[in-house]
Amino acid sequence: MASSFLSFSLLFITSLYTGDGFLNYAVNRCVFNSTDPKNIEYIYSHYYNKLEIARFSSSVGEYVGYTEFGVKQAKYWNSDPSELARRSAQKETVCQHNINIDYQVVLDKSVEPSVVLHSVAPPAGKHPSMLVCSVYDFFPKHIRVSWLRDGQEVTSDLTSTDELADADWFYQIHSHLEYTPRSGEKISCVVEHASLKEPLVTDWDPSMPESERNKIAIGASGLILGLILSLAGFIYYKRKARGRILVPSN
Repeated sequence: MASSFLSFSLLFITSLYTGDGFLNYAVNRCVFNSTDPKNIEYIYSHYYNKLEIARFSSSVGEYVGYTEFGVKQAKYWNSDPSELARRSAQKETVCQHNINIDYQVVLDKSVEPSVVLHSVAPPAGKHPSMLVCSVYDFFPKHIRVSWLRDGQEVTSDLTSTDELADADWFYQIHSHLEYTPRSGEKISCVVEHASLKEPLVTDWDPSMPESERNKIAIGASGLILGLILSLAGFIYYKRKARGRILVPSN
């Protein structure tokens, strides 16, 4: 499953020339989702003043022009078999070499996500309830979050954020489900990620609204604190009573 979620690019700026305020440069790019050569594409792009004028792609096998000058330049490059052979070879010498290193060092590493499922007040709409499936601290970035309702995948009334970077190599994502509760139903959040051998399924427990659970938790905490203070006061009183000296009256 990992290969279906991984998609990365390597960028190499190979040349940079300036003159009279104009910028001319070329970029080598490797797009891949595994170390398999069939899943690797080498792209060479030639830019002039931030505009891509021509491109070579290993999947096409020749140059394609995007401007009037780029079309002429592409035709010239395509007429040279040695130039096309040199560019085609870059897929192995530039891309495959660096991709193998990246997979060994970073890209084959993964961190399992943690999931929190909670209810929130829904916006004005056709459903009275909303669940949020929050997925935290996962790597790599690509992930799939879906919902099941009584074993069937939900395809409507869903919204989801993009993967949000935490600035520490980890990511988070939040998926929202608006729904109308039904008696005895089972709603689950399903997370699929490269770090997981099988989908991570988290079931929603609708036995008590979250707000009520919070109230009970706060009330229980207050009760326990009150008992502790009462016990401390009772112990203090008993110790003071034992230390008193009784003076007989005349």
